[in-house]
Amino acid sequence: VLESALDGEITDHVGYDKHDPAGRGSGNTRNGSRAKTVLTDVGPVEVRVPRDAAGTFEPQIVRKRQRRLTGVDDMVLSLSAKGLTHGEIAAHLAEVYGAEVSKQTISTITDKVMDGMAEWQNRPLDRVYPVVFIDAINVKIRDGQVANRPIYLAMAVTVDGHRDILGIWAGDGGEGAKHWLHVLTELKNRGVQDVLMLVCDGLKGLPDAVATVWPRTIVQTCVVHLLRNSFRYAARQDWDKIAKALKPVYTAATEDAATERFLEFAEAWGRKYPAIVKLWENAWAEFVPFLAFDVEIRKVICST
Repeated sequence: VLESALDGEITDHVGYDKHDPAGRGSGNTRNGSRAKTVLTDVGPVEVRVPRDAAGTFEPQIVRKRQRRLTGVDDMVLSLSAKGLTHGEIAAHLAEVYGAEVSKQTISTITDKVMDGMAEWQNRPLDRVYPVVFIDAINVKIRDGQVANRPIYLAMAVTVDGHRDILGIWAGDGGEGAKHWLHVLTELKNRGVQDVLMLVCDGLKGLPDAVATVWPRTIVQTCVVHLLRNSFRYAARQDWDKIAKALKPVYTAATEDAATERFLEFAEAWGRKYPAIVKLWENAWAEFVPFLAFDVEIRKVICST
């Protein structure tokens, strides 16, 4: 997004698009770019800042000698959350840039940013991901009126051990297998041939969709959500006792040991809270896969 915005700035400064014949003999031309590392809220990020031959280009979003950016993630979130209307994005970028930037510059930058976001949403993905996490966050969205809507996020761990956001989709809360089939097929069409493990929290229809798109993928349910859901069926004064009784189940050395600990839990609490026992029994097939791994890997894949 930053590089797209900078590209928009220099286009406005020299007065023509990249590779446009209109720039010949104009008196000032693009002159490559230089790499610059700036500190952001998510750590150091390297950006390429364009230059002009005359040396008169003064970038605004990443100023000369500026080493720290603030509010960059706020800007990107706002671009998405405000519904991507041209006027709203222009208004927000105007706020970030300050009054000295012309409306034409904002318009040029906005067009570049929109192109960059569309490109990001459709970019090719890796062939294989060891782990993909799918979860929802609820945000307020204005669509005639302001209402809470789930935004579904797919985040992967790459084979090199890095995090990568694969995609973001808006939902309306009534998503089922058909919706998830559409989402996963989109990921597959962008190049994802296989996912070794998919971690999610009881999203309706998702395991069935996974079985259709990637038949060999292991579906792992989020243990933290499983515990939270257990507390819903229990009186508050028993939460600590139930948490203590369930801990040996999800920290067991093997699946067999987990089964033994769960039977002990069911014997102790089954009569008082049969709904909790039923909850774990229904989720058992998606709960146990992570128990086959080392403790270090378990910590990564036990929760969304």
